[in-house]
Amino acid sequence: MKFEFLKNLLYRIRGSYTVEQLQKMGLKVGRNFEPQIGFELDPSHCWLISIGDDVTFGPHVQVLAHDASTCKHLGYAKIGRVNIGNRVFIGAGSIILPNVDIGDNVIIGAGSIVSRSLPSNSVCAGNPAVVLSTLEEFTSKNKILMEERPVYDETFTLRKNISGEKKQRQCLELTDGIGFVK
Repeated sequence: MKFEFLKNLLYRIRGSYTVEQLQKMGLKVGRNFEPQIGFELDPSHCWLISIGDDVTFGPHVQVLAHDASTCKHLGYAKIGRVNIGNRVFIGAGSIILPNVDIGDNVIIGAGSIVSRSLPSNSVCAGNPAVVLSTLEEFTSKNKILMEERPVYDETFTLRKNISGEKKQRQCLELTDGIGFVK
């Protein structure tokens, strides 16, 4: 109870809203929603946003259900629904614009601007975001890469208190390319 009060106070000071506050205002969110730090779900039209199950936002993802570019000239803002399917990952710094449907099993690369709907089972990125491959092609390519590159268990993460020795090992092993961590 005390933690919830402090969390709400912090959000109020920052001028932002918690997911719970937005849900009370009409936001629809499924199970296992994992937003990272700095996310923003359009508070002025949050009831137009629907987020499915098992969705992850990287840091600083924005979802907008309105576009105020027409206000000065027309006196009205454009508004549109945003539907995000199940098992979707949206990379850091991406922006989802109004009137967009994102299908199930979609990966959106960091820094993408999603201005049109994206199909299920796809990997997308860019400005504007476009389909780069199917999810199956992406997964197959990375499974092969995991056989060639370093793969680390959870002891190589902050959540499992990575040691200085393991940090150095990762730095050395990743000088010539990427690796994978649990």
